[in-house]
Amino acid sequence: MTRILVADDDRTTRLLLTETLRAQKFTVVAAADGAETLKKLKTGKFDLVLLDIWMPKMNGLEVLAKFRKAKKRPKIIVMTSDDTPQTLLGAIREEAYTYVSKPIDPHALVNLVKETLSKKPGQGPIEVISASPNWVELSVTCSLDEAERIEAFMAHLKSGLSDDVRRAVGQAFHELLLNAVEWGGKLDPNRKVRISYLRARRMLMYRIADPGQGFKFAGLDHAAISHAPDEPTAHDQVRQSKGLRPGGFGLLMTQANVDELVYNEKQNEVVFVKYLSE
Repeated sequence: MTRILVADDDRTTRLLLTETLRAQKFTVVAAADGAETLKKLKTGKFDLVLLDIWMPKMNGLEVLAKFRKAKKRPKIIVMTSDDTPQTLLGAIREEAYTYVSKPIDPHALVNLVKETLSKKPGQGPIEVISASPNWVELSVTCSLDEAERIEAFMAHLKSGLSDDVRRAVGQAFHELLLNAVEWGGKLDPNRKVRISYLRARRMLMYRIADPGQGFKFAGLDHAAISHAPDEPTAHDQVRQSKGLRPGGFGLLMTQANVDELVYNEKQNEVVFVKYLSE
């Protein structure tokens, strides 16, 4: 039976999550503060922990830090309404698996819990190189699961932006990150992609550097960007011949979503910029 620990000092939230998960046939244990949470982690065996950040006696980040070196560590989903870079990246630094914003929708939480439990253990921790509010820098292993995790965290760094900007930047980041992990890193968990996120008053800038040898656009015959505008389906024929899924419009969509897209000479590093209105 899957065992889940729910740690939250708010009684209403704690009861809601406990009953919601028990209705899904999970075995659920609850804790009301950080000290109780750490004690139960040390004395019990759990597959997953739902961990509130701001609790009395010991906050969630302190619990993560003290339990970080445990040999059999459960996956941990951080729960908080505090989406500042310091808090989010503090959770990453202490190797939380993913993050969910409060207030929590019970149906969405059940889906997240099931999805998290189905994932294989990560190949390595996400390294936090910088966690200042305006300069975030990370090193991520080249796996699709790790890319998905970091996207979930990075999505919460775009507070204060319009929905259109959030969507455009999110789509561009998704495409370029997957390119780096799949093509540059060859999905090799021993290799890493370096990600930088800079936020200034009038712009957002992302830099993604992969460990590959780079590429030339002329060699991407499976991508729409490598063909003339009057040949909209030429790349699909190439993709079919290579057994690839339909699509290949990723770089074109990225160009449409951002204001500047610049590659280095080898094209294993890319920078994109989105300008912000006053």
